[in-house]
Amino acid sequence: MDPIITIGREYGSGGREIGKLVADKLGVPFYDKEILTRAAEESGLCHELLERHDEKNTVSGMLAGSAGAGLHVGAGGMGLQMPLNQRVFLAQFDAISKIAAEGPGVIVGRCADYVLKDRPGVTHIFIYASEERRIARIMRVEKVDRERARELVRKTDRQRRSYYNFFADGNWGMRSNYDLMIRTDGRRPEDVADAIIAFAKMRNDG
Repeated sequence: MDPIITIGREYGSGGREIGKLVADKLGVPFYDKEILTRAAEESGLCHELLERHDEKNTVSGMLAGSAGAGLHVGAGGMGLQMPLNQRVFLAQFDAISKIAAEGPGVIVGRCADYVLKDRPGVTHIFIYASEERRIARIMRVEKVDRERARELVRKTDRQRRSYYNFFADGNWGMRSNYDLMIRTDGRRPEDVADAIIAFAKMRNDG
């Protein structure tokens, strides 16, 4: 049976591209921004709001000092008194849980490894690269100069780290949270995708 694979990634490491390749090679659904669409449909929150808060920990004063870990309640139970960033997280939490219950797939970002940490048959991957490689990739993909690319890499990683660390157990990018960590410097995305597939199948067959 094809596995469920979650992919955490540093910005500019090629994580989304690799995740899409993995899904295509396995013939299973791919979920990245698609998670936002699903969360919007099922929670009643507008898609634009989910986009605005996507993987960003916009902590309000109501949440200051609160622990993000342990928010294991359904989005259906969300009240208007709940802080907005918590409602957004829970909407995505529920969407990811339902996606995993439906069958195999590749899920990128949004604390998916945390959401599915106790689910059997899930392989958790983290993809990273050197800052210079990531800057070069963003310059090429986003058509920006080096300084702007460096700013985007550092800002986006900072946002993802803050979001993950607030809502999930442990620290973003910590090796104990993942089954496999891959550095993409000098590696073709196709080869990385093949390695992930081989590892996930070996792990599930074992």
